[in-house]
Amino acid sequence: MGVSGKKCTNFIAQNVNFLNYPIGQYHCKLDAKGRLMLPADCKVQLGELAEEGFVLRPGLFDQCLELYTMSDWTKTQEKLRALNQFVRSNVELVRKYNAGAKMVKLDGTGRIQIPKNLVEAGKLQKEVILTSLTSNMELWDKAAYEARINSLDQDAFEKLATEKLGSVDQTSL
Repeated sequence: MGVSGKKCTNFIAQNVNFLNYPIGQYHCKLDAKGRLMLPADCKVQLGELAEEGFVLRPGLFDQCLELYTMSDWTKTQEKLRALNQFVRSNVELVRKYNAGAKMVKLDGTGRIQIPKNLVEAGKLQKEVILTSLTSNMELWDKAAYEARINSLDQDAFEKLATEKLGSVDQTSL
């Protein structure tokens, strides 16, 4: 690798997309107009997916926002579309799941404009954490994120990891 690190950056950009979402968590700032600068490393890891745009929606289980790439949002919508639309509970699920969802794109400076109603829904303040799950990313108010992460102590985390992953066939990973 050269001194510039370009080979490493190119390798990441070409090969990390199998993960779909960036590794780690990012500390970001939300400006007064609701714009969030996507960190450079995060954009590199997203590669071309960042240019396709995203869908933001209120968090399903927590007071945060879910951020999907367009391709993953499409996959989620295909799952919802497969539900029988003549079953009331299916229609209610689709309606509620899609309520508040908003398509967003990176502007010329690499920022995402978060609509005011979603800033309020996620209770986002100036300091925001961007973190990745396996099928989407989440945007959290920093204090809320830290409280949520710290609500699971190490012993409980180990027990949960063993329960959920301990029986996973490691050869298939």
